[in-house]
Amino acid sequence: MIRKLLIANRGEIACRIIRTCRELGIATVAIYSDADANALHVELADEAVRVGPGPAPESYLHVERIIAAAQRAGADAVHPGYGFLAENAEFARVVSAAGLIFVGPPADVIAQMGSKIEAKRIAQGAGVPVVPGYDGADQSDARLIAAANAIGYPVMIKASAGGGGKGMREVDRAEAMVDALAAARREAMQAFGDATLMLEKRIARPRHVEIQIFGDSHGRVIALGERECSLQRRHQKIVEETPSPALDDALRARMSEAAVAIGQAIGYVNAGTVEFILDEAKQFYFLEVNTRLQVEHPVTELATGIDLVRLQLAIADGGSLPESVTPSGHAIEVRLYAEDPAHDFLPVTGDVLCWEAPASASSRLDGSLVIDSGIRGGDTIGPFYDPTLAKAIAHGATRAEAIRRLDFALAQIRLFGLRSNLAFLRRLLADPDFAAGDIDTGFIERHPELLADVPPPDWAWMAAALAETTAKGGAHFRNNPYRPITHTFAHGEAETVVRLTPRGDDGYTVEIGDLSHEARLIALSGGEMTLIVDGHRRRVGLAHDRGCCWWVGSEGASWALRWIDPLPAGGGQAQAEGSLRAPMPGNVIAVQVTDGQRVAAGDVLLIMEAMKMEHRIKAPYDGVVAGVHYAVGDFAQAGAVLLDLQPE
Repeated sequence: MIRKLLIANRGEIACRIIRTCRELGIATVAIYSDADANALHVELADEAVRVGPGPAPESYLHVERIIAAAQRAGADAVHPGYGFLAENAEFARVVSAAGLIFVGPPADVIAQMGSKIEAKRIAQGAGVPVVPGYDGADQSDARLIAAANAIGYPVMIKASAGGGGKGMREVDRAEAMVDALAAARREAMQAFGDATLMLEKRIARPRHVEIQIFGDSHGRVIALGERECSLQRRHQKIVEETPSPALDDALRARMSEAAVAIGQAIGYVNAGTVEFILDEAKQFYFLEVNTRLQVEHPVTELATGIDLVRLQLAIADGGSLPESVTPSGHAIEVRLYAEDPAHDFLPVTGDVLCWEAPASASSRLDGSLVIDSGIRGGDTIGPFYDPTLAKAIAHGATRAEAIRRLDFALAQIRLFGLRSNLAFLRRLLADPDFAAGDIDTGFIERHPELLADVPPPDWAWMAAALAETTAKGGAHFRNNPYRPITHTFAHGEAETVVRLTPRGDDGYTVEIGDLSHEARLIALSGGEMTLIVDGHRRRVGLAHDRGCCWWVGSEGASWALRWIDPLPAGGGQAQAEGSLRAPMPGNVIAVQVTDGQRVAAGDVLLIMEAMKMEHRIKAPYDGVVAGVHYAVGDFAQAGAVLLDLQPE
């Protein structure tokens, strides 16, 4: 019987497992790295054990330390969550060998499905269609190129041992194969320690549809419905929903039967996902089996009413599967990432100045809106782990209702301090093609307009200017008190001047460029401003970082507006030079000066490490250090003011 569970993971999945265990009366043990010492999952768990420094290989991937943590805490079971060691057969073996219950499939099942080549052969043996391709033992360039020529271009190169888009390349002509094979091998070896490759025919405009299966130790395997996962970037999912808009009842039944057949062929136990691709003719092909709980599992939970984590624990304890499962309505999930959609979805790092979920959201399965999150205001998102911040999941009687409910929830989320894909997700949900269900894995590449950076609207500049004015006691220095209060803000490389002329009714005439507005600040409290602009009343979220940046947002969109000091001396001049700002996100590894210290032009003031390179921040002129804002070990976002230097 499971009485105390160690969770070998972090973030929102660790928080979710802890909450379920609390309902079941199971004690929980969290593990954490130095980077996660103050993380939410550590606070929520009954106990927590440090397993190493920030880098995952030295902590969350360190098997010996995790087993030692379980034994030290007296745990009798280990849940791997997803990611990290969740699909590592050796980890499952070591857990079992230590006398602990592994909440997942048997190690030999994980090993079989961990090889795409072996999984494909098992699927063929179960009578499940597979994509035409090559998975032979001869891994020479010559053999792989010959196989690609026989299959016909375009082809997909895939790493046999892994997933998540690692070691994957699409090749549309023979001349590109040599370079693509070399790159795929390097990436596969780095990610999985196995450079074995396989080839598959590239299906035109494929949809990615997966079937959730569960098996118990009594020989039963069942399917709990499908999930449409076609909306992806870099071969990783962004939006998932059930039921799939592409499936009718007959096709759904055939795909479910195929998934169960694969599960029965390998003696599957616990949660797993059989993934398929669907071509334009509605022919499905086996893709792979994920031998773990999926990130997108909550959509199945909301549609079926079954807590999959609770079911996992019951199966691991020797329990049986439910006799029948009947999904109802429609559920849809989006993943909120710390990333920049306008720049190829590159991950970003920084401090979470504000995180607020909708008041109507729950972390349980008892409502129509669920927010799964592992972050709080004040957290730091560092470079060590996956950029997932949270998931938002909505349920409705119809697909349109679920989408509307989800979009409304995203509009209420406030996330300030770092860039995210939140506004992009709202644009995606509003797209007519998405609303019509006309989607496939190339959807985002065909809709680049969804990725565009939207410039701050005038109300955002006004909110920042009014907040800055209020923060300075309601006024700024002016030679002539009848002249406007003037603020200059920068967003990216562009600067905008905002002029506020007070009126007798406590309002302002606001000039931005050639436009003039009438504005009135109604209230400013607790990070929220109520503002009337030209008769339009709105609530605006605000947060201020430790430099000079105001984060302003509303309805899911936010902008970082950097206030520029108008005075020619001190920090303002240093900022204008640009050399005292972080050139890119990175760690501060040395601070060479202290407050009040005199320095000469060219002196090294601070050293950062970013992208495996050192960046020396040098004094642009002779001066006196007027403030050091970061210490050794701190992480600074790109553009952050590292220190102020007052000229002599």
